This record gives sequence, C-alpha cells and structure tokens, in this order.
Amino acid sequence: MRGPNYWSVRRHQLIVMVLDLGKMEEYPSDKVPGFSERLKAMFPSMYSHRCSEGCEGGFFMRVDEGTWMGHIIEHIALEIQTLAGMDTGFGRTRAYGDEKGVYNVVFSYMEENVGRYAAKAAVDICEALIAAEDYDLERDLQRMRELREESRLGPSTGSIVEEAAARGIPWIRLNKYSLVQLGYGANQKRIQATVTSETSSIGVELACDKEDTKDLLEQAEVEVPRGDIISRESSLEDACRYVGYPLVIKPIDGNHGRGITVDINSYDEALVAFKEAKEVSRRVIVEKFITGEDYRLLVINHRLVAGAKRTPAHVIGDGKSTVQELIDDVNKDPRRGYGHEKVLTMITVNELTKTIIKDAGYTVDSVLPEGERLILKDTANLSTGGTAEDITDIIHPANVSMAERISKIIDLDICGIDIMTSEKTFNPDILYSHIV
Repeated sequence: MRGPNYWSVRRHQLIVMVLDLGKMEEYPSDKVPGFSERLKAMFPSMYSHRCSEGCEGGFFMRVDEGTWMGHIIEHIALEIQTLAGMDTGFGRTRAYGDEKGVYNVVFSYMEENVGRYAAKAAVDICEALIAAEDYDLERDLQRMRELREESRLGPSTGSIVEEAAARGIPWIRLNKYSLVQLGYGANQKRIQATVTSETSSIGVELACDKEDTKDLLEQAEVEVPRGDIISRESSLEDACRYVGYPLVIKPIDGNHGRGITVDINSYDEALVAFKEAKEVSRRVIVEKFITGEDYRLLVINHRLVAGAKRTPAHVIGDGKSTVQELIDDVNKDPRRGYGHEKVLTMITVNELTKTIIKDAGYTVDSVLPEGERLILKDTANLSTGGTAEDITDIIHPANVSMAERISKIIDLDICGIDIMTSEKTFNPDILYSHIV
C-alpha cells in the first residue's frame, strides 16, 4: 500500500501479505515445544512490544498463552526492520475471508523493497523457530540495510524532505532516484540532492568540471592549488614534474571522495593513484597537495549559512588496544550506522585503509601507542567514517564574503566549498579552495 487504504487512512506505507498457515493452523505457539523460549532468545528486544495487553512484555504474554503464527510473523517483520535501523510499529493480522488458516498479515514499512524482504524473511525465521533450527539473523539484517541504502533518498534530499514534511508541505518521489516534487500545481518545486528547479544548469555543469571551476576561480583572483589535467598515462610524469610533490590525484568529475589519493611523494605512487582515478573519470586532475585542516562551507542563495571542520576517520591509541580493537570501539558510538542511516557512518577497513595503516608503519593487529592518532582514510567525507564540527560562528567575515563571491562566480544557488588551510581564522592570503 502506498496511500490511504482499507487498513489505515493515516499509515500509507503498508505491506499486505496473504499467509496460508496450512497445518500450523492447528498449532498455536503454546502447542510448539520450546517455541516461546527460542523466540525470546532470538528477539529479546521484542519485550517492548505491548500488543493487545497494552503493557511491555504484552506480546510475549500472548505467545506464552498461545497465539497463531500469522500474528507472530507480523511482529517478527516489524522487529527485524527496527533492528536494521527502520523503526516501524503498525501491524494487523486478520482472517482472509472464510478460508480456514489463511490470514492477511499487515505491517508498516519505511522502504518498500525492505518491507517486501521483511515479509519473506519473517516467514523463514518463524519456520526455523518452529523446527528448532539455527538461523542467521544478521544476514537478513545486513541485506535489509543494503536494500535500504539502494533505494532510500540521499542524505541531502532526505533532509530537505523531512523539513518539508515538518512544515506541512506535501511531497512526492518522482522516480527511483532522488528526484522529489515539493507542493503541487503553480507552487510546486522539484529537487534532486542539492540541485533545485531554481538551479542554473550552466552552474551545475561548471561545478561538475574541476578544470573549468579552477580556471574561473583563478581568473577571479581566488587562490586555488596549482594543477594539471591529463587523460593519458604518458602525460603523468610531466604533470608530476610541473606541479611538484607532494601531489593529490583525483578524477575530474568525481564526488564523495571516490578515486582520490592524497600526499603522493613519488612517481610510482602517482601511477597507482592515476589508475584508481581513471576508474571513476576519463580525465584526471594532478594537483598540489595542500596540508592543513579540512573545512566545508555551505552557501545557499549566495549567503553563507553553515561551516564545518571535517576530520577524516581516525583512532587514538591507548597503549593497550590493537588498531582493529580501536576501530571496533569507535564503531560502538550509537551515532554511527550503516551507510547514511545515522548522522555518522561506521568505519570500514578496506584495502585503502590497510595501505594507509601500512604506510604509517602499523597493521590492524598492531597496538597503537597511547595518545597517537592514526588516520584511516585519505578523505574527510562523512560517508567514509569522518566527523564534522560546526564552526559557522567563528568564520572570519572576509572568508564569509569570499565564499559568497565564489557561489556567484559559479552561479550556484546551493553551493558547497571545500577549503584546506592551516589557519583557524581562514586567513585569505593563504587559503586554498575548490568547488565540489
């Protein structure tokens, strides 16, 4: 269900599953030896389900007294979605006409493909509990998280939609991606991530091309790192010599930190980085590596509205724990989750992370000295486990003016500006920036 329906006029997102219990119609939960104990062991968090008893533990009371498997499958479908980071709570199980043992099992969802998966998984889980068989619940939870990330609105679009809903503005998703319409008729506006129906098409084209962006900013006397654009490996050595080490190599039209390698100090390192960047973009930018803190400024309608200091994913040693144990401890932070489900993303250890750790002289099994900080990613993106600190109130007025001027040069109504600087005050004389 995707709108007001027979089951609810307020809850528009519902899965309706027709379930035939077969012979289990004759075996409610109290007739299956050990079923209640196995259910409680697998889902201790279901204690919060009140059910018709109206109190915590109410659902377990019903299971102990004896309830049909359709009712139990409804609760399992709701609980596994909650465990996967999608908290839903509406469910109903009602007879399907006059057919004995056949029921309508109805439950709410947040992402439709996850709800469909939850319906099938809940049946499989219930069958395993009846048969007293082992079941890999974590496999289902991880798959549901992956399905959610594949289909959910992106973090920028999702934030705008949440705010629109809070203000009573109707919205509708127009495709399987992040194209959304706010309002209807003459007042409608459309958004997709940070591009709106008011955004300049030429501005977007410019911002997506780092070469054009840098040229325009340079012409306007905005300081940008020295760099060169190449597309062939044969040009790499000359580009490295022209720019000078240390280098950054990145795809010319990439995003989210994909294909970027920083602090390159030799041609061999540059060659590896070039090949990684080529997997993302046909042309590659070779740029001077600027050391300092990483900042992101947000300008909307040519007015600076927010600034953040971004820190790459890292751990700090305690002299006792291994690097992997430190990562696991950081990931226990309740603010971290899979993908964009929470404000921060869990830190994953991939080949790039292992390479960075190796270059620092460690492995994931090494014990990090107390107080030592080990960087785990080469970009400060939140999507790779980085963190952000609000610094809006301490940005120097000269740099506020510069950021707003940059947004006008590129002509973007929503503009993100990345800045690398060693000065907390953003001294304009040594500031380097590029549009993302």
